[in-house]
Amino acid sequence: MESLTIHAIGLVIVVKLVLNPVFCLSKCDFPAIFNFGDSNSDTGGLSAAFGQAPPPNGETFFHIPAGRFSDGRLLIDFISERLGLPYLSPYLDSMGSNFSHGANFATAGSTIRPQNTTMSQSGYSPISIDVQFVQYSDFQRRSQIIRKQGFFQNLLPEEDSFSRALYTFDIGQNDLTAGYKLNMSTEQVKAYVPDLLGQFFNVIKYIYARGGRSFWIHNTGPVGCLPYVMDRFLVTAAQIDKYGCASPFNDVAQYFNLRLKETVVQLRKELPLAAITYVDVYAVKYYLISHANKLGFEDPFLACCGHGGKYNYNRFNKCGSKKVVNGKEIILAKSCRNPSVRINWDGTHFTEAANKWIFDRIVDGSFSDPPFPLNFACHRMDH
Repeated sequence: MESLTIHAIGLVIVVKLVLNPVFCLSKCDFPAIFNFGDSNSDTGGLSAAFGQAPPPNGETFFHIPAGRFSDGRLLIDFISERLGLPYLSPYLDSMGSNFSHGANFATAGSTIRPQNTTMSQSGYSPISIDVQFVQYSDFQRRSQIIRKQGFFQNLLPEEDSFSRALYTFDIGQNDLTAGYKLNMSTEQVKAYVPDLLGQFFNVIKYIYARGGRSFWIHNTGPVGCLPYVMDRFLVTAAQIDKYGCASPFNDVAQYFNLRLKETVVQLRKELPLAAITYVDVYAVKYYLISHANKLGFEDPFLACCGHGGKYNYNRFNKCGSKKVVNGKEIILAKSCRNPSVRINWDGTHFTEAANKWIFDRIVDGSFSDPPFPLNFACHRMDH
């Protein structure tokens, strides 16, 4: 009986080895990360260009403002940690940056499609993904010139790092809300999604043409569950789903994600040497928000750092905003007592605790296509 049991266990192991291709692969040795995106992965780009994200941003982990719109680390920070790499320095930050292990081109407010407004008018960054690619292209070329001259050699990536690096993307959320800010209908917003993804498609092709091979692409999250969306736009009671999210905005996000996945499939056909991983962060974030209490979190729609309103969110008094009382400057929008039990940080972004929970769900490939863990994202799967 014992030998039969041992035989059965052995059979299960063999079956797993055969069915799961990861067991046959070696871990990837990524020497660098190059990231493109918006505030979900901005480690200080917008702060370097337009002024630092004020306290209490950064209070949980960095204990000072660190260019991130959160109390601590973002998904990209946890990705860097897992790969054994330093946190990414923003390309735009000239103060104390080290680019030997990659660079971050993301800025808060960035979009795929350039916005025809200024930063002060709409809050959108002028550094859309096409600009981020230009910055990357310039960085790739000039970093090698500078390395050969011997200046700052230890602060810049080696030449082969660009072909061996992991290229990460998290962008598109701001493109969807941009249409609503122009009073477009849901159908009108959906209508320009193909154009967005056409531009995204081209950027991936451009990076591939410059040697990039491993791509880790996040889809967009459930924007209809964000306090700033529910506060800013008209949402009727009939449009609220059973978990409290605004359905029309989530429908648009899901449509974008569907088309994004189709774009990834097409990219695999056209870029035969590329390993492209599509990561369904929408599903993970929606599950976290819809099961917050069960998972040890409090009200998912209540911003930790804010001031007033139904969601502790006021777009005129955002996290860290100040006012002068009797000649003394005080922080008007402070953080909550315990950010570790909150999901939403400031009405728009997630807390470090939420980011860590999300990362722990996606790192093993459970929500990826192909279902490879992060450490195996340099490998391709035939589709």
